[in-house]
Amino acid sequence: MSASTPYSLLVIDDEPDLRTLYELTLVREGYELETAGSVEEALQRLQLRRYSAVITDMRLPDGSGLDVLAWLEAQGRREKAIVITAFGSSENAVEALKAGAFDYLTKPVDLRQFRMVVASALGRVPQQPPSVVPSRLPSERGGAESPLASLPPSPAKPPAEAVTPRRVAERLAGDSMAMQQVRDLIEKVARSMAPVLLQGESGTGKELVARSIHEAGSRAGERFIAVNCGAIPEQLLEAEFFGYRKGAFTGANEDREGFFQAAHGGTLFLDEIGDLPLAMQSKLLRAIQERSVRPVGAVSELPVNVRILSATHKDLASEVGAGRFRQDLFYRLNVIQIRVPPLRERIEDLGAITSRVLRRIALDAGVSPPPQLDADAMQKLRRYSFPGNVRELENILHRAVALSGGEWIHADELDLPDLELDACHPEAPAEDLVIDLGMPAAGPGPVVPDAPLPSDLAAYLDAVERDILVRALEQHRNNRTAAGASLGLSLRQMRYRMARLQISVGEGGDGV
Repeated sequence: MSASTPYSLLVIDDEPDLRTLYELTLVREGYELETAGSVEEALQRLQLRRYSAVITDMRLPDGSGLDVLAWLEAQGRREKAIVITAFGSSENAVEALKAGAFDYLTKPVDLRQFRMVVASALGRVPQQPPSVVPSRLPSERGGAESPLASLPPSPAKPPAEAVTPRRVAERLAGDSMAMQQVRDLIEKVARSMAPVLLQGESGTGKELVARSIHEAGSRAGERFIAVNCGAIPEQLLEAEFFGYRKGAFTGANEDREGFFQAAHGGTLFLDEIGDLPLAMQSKLLRAIQERSVRPVGAVSELPVNVRILSATHKDLASEVGAGRFRQDLFYRLNVIQIRVPPLRERIEDLGAITSRVLRRIALDAGVSPPPQLDADAMQKLRRYSFPGNVRELENILHRAVALSGGEWIHADELDLPDLELDACHPEAPAEDLVIDLGMPAAGPGPVVPDAPLPSDLAAYLDAVERDILVRALEQHRNNRTAAGASLGLSLRQMRYRMARLQISVGEGGDGV
């Protein structure tokens, strides 16, 4: 291979005219090219040498492009694979992406798009970032700004250092089986262009996983644009996503680029994709399918080269069934799904996560050394169910650092709602599960040895607790502060228990 042609390609197609067309197109781009007309011929060539990329038709006389992909995977070969499918064969395209293809094209092939996809596979995407980035989100706008004010352009990124997917994924703290599975998936999907849907509860770190996929792939040196789909007013969605032309509407005083143009060559992360209205879902689907966007007020479309990653805390399959999410868009986004586990399912990672969060908090505050949790504080955290996941843990630790003011954080400095302590953890001490209030209980009453066991323990205990709280409130004339104090509860704990058990009192019952 000569120094003037550092990229070599193998094109596999059984139609001589198409092979010639692809060859002429790619040779003009400076690539070294070889062709094959069947799976057998392609495998013979692949056994003799390695290529930068393989471009294969899906239908071949003696098999399919999937056979070539399977051989590359079995041999551990690193050639990027691009699959060409018949128009409308979306099932084949999805199958190819799941089999490891970098990207796919549909016939009849658009040669401009063909050149762009090949260049992207080889890391030859344009290195200069767009000169204008999309407008600020509504929460960032001041009252005196135009409806779509722009952020200042970001400086060009330096070329990315060589980095492995495994090294990037190390930023995900913890060695639990659940996180090992997430890391393995990041490593597999980073090398392709396949759309990835990140599914998980709020606060689990879906954007961190998306950034890891971006930084572990061939687009690491390009922009990563993260968009919160639920944070943009519906009337501004099209302009924010696709940009607009001067004079397109009142306040459009100059051309502005949208999220797709800003992410050109890189990755577009669509967070909370399930919050998009149906009308915008249709426009997004077209942009993804056609790899082009039409700015508001423009008469022609602009080609864009972006990888789409999306995330949601909703069950999109159920949303499709309810008619709130387009089925065709769901299939387009859900080529590969990664479930980001909630914190309660990887509680063994808690030590590693808290250490990392505390180091970051200390660094931001200029504190050295970073504070640490003592054994009782860690035990208390391990018994908490974390409905807000890692984001909630960060908030808890921020408050604890502010309250402690020392090198150690103690259990009483962790502000946790009592009833969110997980009684299912085996390490939870029995005294935390049974509270002797020293009061005769009405209603269900205490369990005696010969009494039948309750059929629903949770409901039984709720009934006991509710009866005690109601009686305490009656004794203190609905003053929640006084009633809680008589039971050893703070006002915050009292409010929490009353809300959970649906106990209401008259107005002004706080006693404050």
